[in-house]
Amino acid sequence: MRDAGRMLAAIIAGSAIVTACSTTSDSDADRASPTVSPGPEVSIAVRIAGGTVTPTNTRTEARVFQPIVLRVDSDTIEELHVHSDPGYTFPVEPRAGQEFRFTVTVPGRVEVELHHAGKTVTTLLIRQ
Repeated sequence: MRDAGRMLAAIIAGSAIVTACSTTSDSDADRASPTVSPGPEVSIAVRIAGGTVTPTNTRTEARVFQPIVLRVDSDTIEELHVHSDPGYTFPVEPRAGQEFRFTVTVPGRVEVELHHAGKTVTTLLIRQ
């Protein structure tokens, strides 16, 4: 019985040491999983003039959380829709030099379309 008590004490002491060694602090966790930089902003120039949209149906690559800027020159009122989660809607005015900034937080395909024209400007291919 005495040996069983010593064995139980040794097991408890051993598990306490293992538990103490397996804990990590937030700074240890940060070092173990490095943060990936999203990179510089992705800029997409959009021109709406005389009923024509440029570009149309292109593909643009970006990363999760990478800043995306739509630079729009337009001669008409329009709405840009970004079909991400969450989605974005940007009101386009008939003037040059408009900028709309956003990020995408979920990887996948995201369409950027002009609502009234019914045209896809670009499909964003969002990677991790």
